[in-house]
Amino acid sequence: MALELRPNCECCDKDLPPSSTEARICSYECTFCADCVETVLFNVCPNCGGGFAPRPIRPATEWRPGLSVAKQQSTTTRRHMSYSADDARALSERLKDIAPKNR
Repeated sequence: MALELRPNCECCDKDLPPSSTEARICSYECTFCADCVETVLFNVCPNCGGGFAPRPIRPATEWRPGLSVAKQQSTTTRRHMSYSADDARALSERLKDIAPKNR
């Protein structure tokens, strides 16, 4: 199953097209921009409490049959955090000093 490649930051709503090197995801594919991950969320997913990794970029060229962004397009459904900004900030403050592998 391919990643959804969600189109926006769930915090600031910045556009994150499939080729964006600024997209960060958690293990549940919650998607945020690098700036929000670093300066607002402190590497704490506000939805699950996990950490983030750079989102892979799906190839634009179909190097293998059926495998490219043109053949497996990203979703167009925009998403937003499941929790309020205050709640996200509180969770980030509580977990930011605990390494993601130890959460």
